Amino acid sequence: MDFDSSNLSLDCLILIFSYFDEDDLIRASGVCKFWHEAAVTPWLWRQMSLQRWTFCNVTRSECGKGSWKTYYLQRSRLEHNMETGRSGADYTCRSLRGHTGSVVGLVYLVGSEADVSGSASVVCSASTDGTVRAWDVQQGVQLWATPAQSPLCEITLDPKLGTLFTSDTTGRVSAWDGLSGREVATFSTSSSGCRLLAYSTEGRSVLVAGTGRGSLYTLTSPSLSQLSHHVVFDTFKIDLLSSSPDRKWLLAGIQGSADTSPKVFFSESLSCPSEDDSPLCQSLPISGCCAAAFLPSEPARLVLIHNTHNRSNNALSVFSISLKKSKYQADILVQQVETFQLAVGTRQPDVLLQTQGSDTLLVATANTLRVYTLKGVLLASFEDHTQPIAALCADSFRVVTASRDLSLRVLTWKKETNTQRALHSKFHLLGGSHTMSRGFTKVACDYVSIVASVQSVNGNDVLKAYSFNS
Repeated sequence: MDFDSSNLSLDCLILIFSYFDEDDLIRASGVCKFWHEAAVTPWLWRQMSLQRWTFCNVTRSECGKGSWKTYYLQRSRLEHNMETGRSGADYTCRSLRGHTGSVVGLVYLVGSEADVSGSASVVCSASTDGTVRAWDVQQGVQLWATPAQSPLCEITLDPKLGTLFTSDTTGRVSAWDGLSGREVATFSTSSSGCRLLAYSTEGRSVLVAGTGRGSLYTLTSPSLSQLSHHVVFDTFKIDLLSSSPDRKWLLAGIQGSADTSPKVFFSESLSCPSEDDSPLCQSLPISGCCAAAFLPSEPARLVLIHNTHNRSNNALSVFSISLKKSKYQADILVQQVETFQLAVGTRQPDVLLQTQGSDTLLVATANTLRVYTLKGVLLASFEDHTQPIAALCADSFRVVTASRDLSLRVLTWKKETNTQRALHSKFHLLGGSHTMSRGFTKVACDYVSIVASVQSVNGNDVLKAYSFNS
């Protein structure tokens, strides 16, 4: 049996190099031509990339020999810059001015996630000045602005279609083309202050609007034709609206209400209603709900922060949701699987909640950020801010907190030896002068940038855009 000994030797060398880190591989590549050939093998750099970043975009990165090495080194430099946070050297900060009112929401129309090839990030902001504006984050320029209408209350995005949705103080819901800012469609709910949620299910894109009078409208996206309308909470404003990652479940609730319980809907019964049946719905056995979120890796698990029976503290409860079908009917089953009291001392109505993976919870109250497991084990507590945390965003790499003290705190996840992840506080990003503003109110981020809104003393809010160098 014939075989090529040089190929066998190369394979063995590649196997040995698979135990090296990036610095060792770079040094090995300079030893000789044979070692260089092994050290630049795309398989090695692909394996390191996938081990370090489970969320990397393989299809866009696998574009030729050596592309995985370029990807790995570029992303490593970017993460180093985001961990050290040196102004000018690691990131640039730009002020985005144009709104003549308060910013009520921010969404990334185009965000950089796995690909760090230099593509632009685009953020859209909605304001009480009645306009939506799109911004190139890296260049710090406005791309388009919609004509002014009634003061806006909410903005959300259908990422699949690239369509933006807003609601205003008159109850008007509008759809906007993300590329041009052109108004695509409108729908009147006759109720001010709608909460909006866009998602796709069963091949159909829909928009759900929760009104100030307790109704849920389900509309087609982007044409805004009515699919269903249901009164959920008579006369109470729906201000909690969330969907599970698989879009199978939808939560609607009244924030802080001791007289109502949040409800879970089977999404398909809202978007594809039958003529005779009411939507599949189940109330949760709690009241006074302050915040809610589904677990990204466990779409049938719902996390809620709510009042305890004596209303002296907040509790966190986790519910498992399932659908039980019989020959003649279907029912939603809700089972409480975990519950524990939050370590805040007193009842905190203003609480922020984010979830990560299948077992990590982020809870922000006052000026403190806490990290819990699903069973209530406190993993970490951070008191980096001197004033309350107003907004929170998180992804697989980092967590950003925005505070009334006019600073952003950047924290990053690190994998520990036991495969558990730990959160580490890194650096502050400052937002300007306290004489001109009242602190940060909103924050959003993609992989290479952070955008936050600053509440200005004169009423004309400003966006601060931080772009990290790769």
